[in-house]
Formats: sequence, structure tokens, C-alpha cells
Amino acid sequence: MTGQILLCTAVAWSLFQLWYASPLPFVFGFGILNDTEARAIHLSFALFLTFLAYPALKRSPRDRVPLADWVLAALGAFAGAYLFLFYGALAGRPGQPSTLDLVTGTAGILLLLEATRRALGLPMVFVAGVFIFFTFAGQYMPEVIQHRGASLVKFINHQWLTTEGVFGIALGVSTSFVFLFVLFGTLLEKAGAGNWMMQISIALLGHLRGGPAKVAVVSSALNGVVSGSSVSNVVSGGIFTIPLMKRTGLSGVKAGAIEATASINGQIMPPVMGAAAFLMVEYVGIPYAEIIKHALLPAVFSYIALLYMVHLEAVKLNMQPIPQRPTPMRERWLRMGIGLAGSVLSICLLYYGIIAIRAAFGAGAPLLLAIAGVALYIATIWYSSRYPDLELDDPDTPILELPRAWDVTRTGLDFLIPIIVLLWCLMVEQLSPGLSAFWATLTIIAIVATRKPLMAIFRNEHLATALRAAAWDLTDGLALGARNMIGIAVATATAGIVVGTITLTGLGLMMTELVEFISGGNVIMMLVLIAAISLVLGMGIPTTANYILVATLMAPVVVELGSQAGLAIPLIAVHLFVFYFGIMADITPPVGLASFAAAAISKEDPIATGFQGAFYSLRTAILPFVFIFNPAILLIGVDTWAHTIWIAVISLAAILIFSAATMNWFVTKSRLWESAVLLLVCFTLFRPDWWLNQITPPYEELPASEFLRAVEEAPAKGRINFVVQGFDLMGDEVRKTVNVPLGEPGEPLQRLRSIGLTVTPAGDSLMISNVAFGSYAKRIGLDVGYDVVAVLKKADQPSSAIPVGIALALTAGIAGLQFARKRADRSRAGLPGAARK
Repeated sequence: MTGQILLCTAVAWSLFQLWYASPLPFVFGFGILNDTEARAIHLSFALFLTFLAYPALKRSPRDRVPLADWVLAALGAFAGAYLFLFYGALAGRPGQPSTLDLVTGTAGILLLLEATRRALGLPMVFVAGVFIFFTFAGQYMPEVIQHRGASLVKFINHQWLTTEGVFGIALGVSTSFVFLFVLFGTLLEKAGAGNWMMQISIALLGHLRGGPAKVAVVSSALNGVVSGSSVSNVVSGGIFTIPLMKRTGLSGVKAGAIEATASINGQIMPPVMGAAAFLMVEYVGIPYAEIIKHALLPAVFSYIALLYMVHLEAVKLNMQPIPQRPTPMRERWLRMGIGLAGSVLSICLLYYGIIAIRAAFGAGAPLLLAIAGVALYIATIWYSSRYPDLELDDPDTPILELPRAWDVTRTGLDFLIPIIVLLWCLMVEQLSPGLSAFWATLTIIAIVATRKPLMAIFRNEHLATALRAAAWDLTDGLALGARNMIGIAVATATAGIVVGTITLTGLGLMMTELVEFISGGNVIMMLVLIAAISLVLGMGIPTTANYILVATLMAPVVVELGSQAGLAIPLIAVHLFVFYFGIMADITPPVGLASFAAAAISKEDPIATGFQGAFYSLRTAILPFVFIFNPAILLIGVDTWAHTIWIAVISLAAILIFSAATMNWFVTKSRLWESAVLLLVCFTLFRPDWWLNQITPPYEELPASEFLRAVEEAPAKGRINFVVQGFDLMGDEVRKTVNVPLGEPGEPLQRLRSIGLTVTPAGDSLMISNVAFGSYAKRIGLDVGYDVVAVLKKADQPSSAIPVGIALALTAGIAGLQFARKRADRSRAGLPGAARK
């Protein structure tokens, strides 16, 4: 009976989220909910399921749910849904909570913390507890973070009865976007796409040195497209890849570390980025497509660098590839060429075919495209039915021969359809993330419901059995998707307590002063300190809650102190900086959850696995600093394809050279001075402007009278740097350098208003007369009363190709020395020729 209640509740939660994300409520005029009501229902489901699905203690019974947990589940559901049940009454008396409001809010906070302990463990509860304590004990804090404190009534009203705390942006993103993406990934896995992706990775990369480790990297990248958790990424892929790596010669520690490192990188991989991408839309205030554009290159380069590090490990250990089916070289190249050409042709036909149909048929195009999609799906199922289904990889048996990539691919071509739908809606149609996830989830639901029956029809198998199996897969997938969301939902709600504390106490401003005091105004020290704090804040906390914490606490600190230090840092660069270091906590000892999960599979020491994984992740850790000082890697200020290719090639070379230096192996084992030179080369490739800035200043400071002209002349979607000066809330004079994006060309004042900024002439300067609440201008620290005192124009400098060319020449010199040393070593050993990497 308990199992049936859990199953029905979980399925009901999934169906509710699908209803809320769909256009159906507006079509039928029924079940239309505002954001606050939907968040309340979302949390109500989460709390109810937490107390029924997660036992209170290790010794609690597993064969039944104790009566106390039923009571807590009912109370949690009521407290969570309170804003939905009494929305009208609460709206009629804002700021005047009744006794029932306060009792429910107090109970809700306590129940939420207990649910968090059960689902996520103590770290998240500890963080929330510290912030709650800080709320009440503000007057007893050290002077730098002291405040007057808050009463219980004010605390409960702020945290539970408004959208400033628990029911704020974090829970809103979980409700609107994250649930559907988690459900989408769960249903994909249920349909068999996870095993299909894994087998494709093995087929493509298994023949290379260190092939299984490279499979772990690529499969984690593929899972990261839809995954919302580095730990689930480790568990779902690691059970196959870690034993496979151990079978081919890697130690258990290194195998676990590679899987954990690849999995945390999945959280920085667009389009989902562990669901943080959708939060960034709210916190940064730029479109989702822009978030993806900025985050793409660093994520891809980080994965390529990890592949390179894995290759170097394989070379150092002299690991051999998995045997491949004997194939003549000519046939192998022909297969590869046909595969690449077919992929490119298919993408072009798909894109231009859809564009042509829409142009030709107008309003009738959606129906025609839907019919074409169904026909394509049935055709792929028919084609796949001609071949045996893929078997799950057994990690305990050796791989005697690699399958061919196409032999694997043809068994699951239909799995590409929902992924294409998702990416098309997000990137081409630019629909909202929630609506995009709805259509993609609807597509995979249709596949789960019909794939097995269609296979049975085409293979002349028993249809009734296939229908029952499909019905159960769909029901179980909907329930499992809800189950996978429990931890994320309670984590985002608990993170709301932290956000609410910051808005209630003014902690954000205090953190700025604290970091400035400790760093002494040194920018590098400030960034290192914020990176360390972000690591600590992220320990033991899921990706979404992790980002909420660092974005709320640390991102404003970087914005404020960076601008005061004369750094015009784009806001997206700041948020990616703190996000990357928050994610790194998942692998960094002593609380690296991904490392612990990988170590459990590899049966090795989790701390040793964590340290090894942190070493592999150094290549990711340097990227956030590059974001701050050279945001071109985020494609900011990059306007042409030629410039994009130049930035991509040089940045990729830099991170690969960094990987070689840290691995102490390039062509062969590096000497200490060679690694030092390679690190200098890496720095030069990432920051060629640093050397140029030693010769000539990077910017020419123009008077404020040139500001509006500079705004008018800026290209479409260009950016402008300028200096403002004024007094902060404490009465201290401040001078800030800021960077703002501009939209389409037009009248300068209108372009400024599009980012929430209004300026008026004031003598020789321009005064900021209005900053729109929640606008980009407000987020970067601009305020009413500041004067625009200068505009910064890029100065004429020598070409950055000069330091880049010198750096690449040094790299070639090191490679030449190592090639000569390698040949000499082989000659002394009596081996013919040069060793192959």
C-alpha cells in the first residue's frame, strides 16, 4: 500500500509539472497558477515524498514507513502548500502574519531542514543553520559582519510567507525548469539512451590508448548535456567505465578520479549546466542563448584537455588499446568519411528542411512538421528493429573486440529525436527553457510509450507484452524522475533560507567589506580568497543550490571589488567564476561527493581519489581566472568568425600545454625547467595582452562628454567600458570601472535604457538619474547619483600575435628537445625508431 501511494504521488508530481509547463492551462482556461502557487505545490510534493522515501535514521525500518514519518509527511505537505491554500488571505494582509501563519512557517522551516538532512545529509543543513543563527545573533557578531538582528516574527514572515526566502528565485527555477530537465534525462535513461551513448563512446574511442578512460570522459560529456548532478553522473556511468579502466591497467584511484573529474565537468557543459544555466538567466539578466554561447568554449576545452591528460597517463603507463576488428586502412578511412559526411548532411537537411517547410507552408507548417517527425521516428524504429538490441555492458567481463560505431548507432537513432527537439527549441526557436523542456519531455514520453510496441510489431513479437512493458516503463520513468527531483527541490528551498538571510541582514555588503579587508585590495588575492570561499560553500551541496549560494554571496563581491580596482568585468564572467569553483567542491577533499561516489565503485580510498581528481581538475580551475582577465574565451567582444577561430585555437593550445606541464609529460617526461617554460607559454597564450600592457596602456581614457557618442557608435550587441564616481551607502567615495552590453544600434539614451540605465547631463559629466530595479545596470553595482566621469576606448597596441608567436616558438623548441631526448633514450635501449604516443 505504501509503495502504491509513493508511486502515485511521484507520478502525480511529474504530471503536475508537465501541466504547469505546458500551454494547456491557457488553452482550457483551467488550472492556471501564478509562480508563487506553483512553487508552493512543488515544495509540498517534495516534502511529502522526502519523509516517505528517506528513513530518518540508519536503524529505521526499511520494510514499512513509521507512523511518525506519515505525520511529518502530512505536516510537510501542508506547510509547503500553505501559500497556495491561503494565497488570497495572505495577499490581503501583507506583513501582518497571523498566529497560524507563524506556527506554520516555524514548522515549515524545521520540517524543511529535517527533509534536507534526510535527502542530502548534514552539510546543507549546517550551512542553513549557520545563516539562521546569524539572523538572530547579528548584534553579537564581529564588527565587520554585525547587524541589529531580527525577531522570530520578522524572520518567519520574510523566509516563509514571502518570495524573498524559501519561495524565492531558487525554488522558482526548480519548479519552472529543473524538474522537466531531470525528468527528461530520467526518461532518456529509461528508454535505453544512456547505455546507447556509452556503447557509442566505447566503439569510437576504445581503440585508442587509454580508450576506456576516454570513454568515461566522452560519455560524461554526453550525460552532462541533460544531467543535473555530478554524483548521478558518476554512478550512472562509473559502474561501467571505472571497472573498464581498471581492466586496461589504470589504478583504482586514477580510474575513480578520472570518472569523478569527467562527471563534475558535466555540470559546466551546456545546455543544462546542472540546471545552473537557467538560474543564470535570472541572476545575470541576459537571454538563455547568450549564457550558452559564453559557457560553451571553456566547457568543451576542459573536456578536450581531460582527454589529453588521460592520453598522457596512458602513454606514461604504456597502456594498450582494446583490440579492434581487423579492417583495411582504406575501408576504415572510407567508413569514417562516410560517417562524418552523413552526419553533416543529416544536420544540414534537417535544419534547412525545417526552414523551407516553415517558409512554404506558414501557419500549416507545425502540423506538417509534426507528421514528418512521427514518420521519421517510425522509420528509425523500423530500421533499428532489423538489428538486435544492445546488451548492457558487463563491467566484470573483458572486451575481446570493439563493436563498430555504426553497428551501435543504428540501434538507437530514435534517441536523437528528443535531444534535437530540445536543442532546436532552445537555440533556434529560442523558446523559454521551461517550454523547451516540455516539448522535449513530451517527445521522449511518446518514445517510451511506443518504442517497445513498435519494435514488437516490426519484429512480429507479442504486442500485448510489449504494451504492458511500455506502460510500466512510462509509469516507472515518471515516478523515478520525481524521485530524482526530491533532493534538488529541498536543496533549492533550503538555499532560499540563505538568500533570504542575505536580503534580511545586508550580509552581501558585509561580505564585500570582509573580503576587501582580508585581501588588502589586491585583486589576485581577492579572487583566490573568493575561489576558496566558493569551494567551502559548495561542499556537499547539489549543483543548483551550490550556484545559488555562490551567486548570492560571492558574485556581488567580485563585481564590487573588481570594479573598484579598475577591472571592467562582464557579469557573466563573474558568475561563471564562482560557479566553476562551487562545482569544484564536488571533487575536492574532504567532502567531494563525486569522489566518494567514484571511490565506492572503484573500492579505493575516497580521500586519495579526491586528491587525484583535484589534480586532474587543475586545468578547469585556471579557466575562471582567465574569464576575469581575458573574457574573450567567453566570446565576449568577439565579433567575427576569424576572431572566434583565433581565440578558440589559441585558448585550446594554452589549456593543452597547461595539462602537459602539470602532468610533467609532453613528448616524453619533462624536466622541471621545461614544465616551467610550458607554464609560462600557457600564461602568454591565455594573457597575451599582459605583455602588451607592460609596453602601452590597454585603454585611452576619454572625457565623459564622449560617452553618448561612444554608446551610439558601438556595434550591435557590442560592449562599452566606462568609469563612474560617487558615494556609496556608507558615505564613502567610490570610483568604479564597469562593462555593459548594448543591444541593437539606435539612439544612445535608448540603448542605455535597454540595460536599465538613465543618464542626464551635469556640467562636464553625466549623472546617473535612474537605475531600473533588477536590471543589468543594477546588478553590476551602478546607482542613482553616480557620475559618469570617463569612457574607456581601446588603445592602439602592438598585435597580440607577437607574444603568441614567441610562446608557440618556445613550445616548438621544447618539443624538439624532447623528441631528440626520446630518440636518444630509445637508441640506448636498443629499440628501433621513435615510440608512438
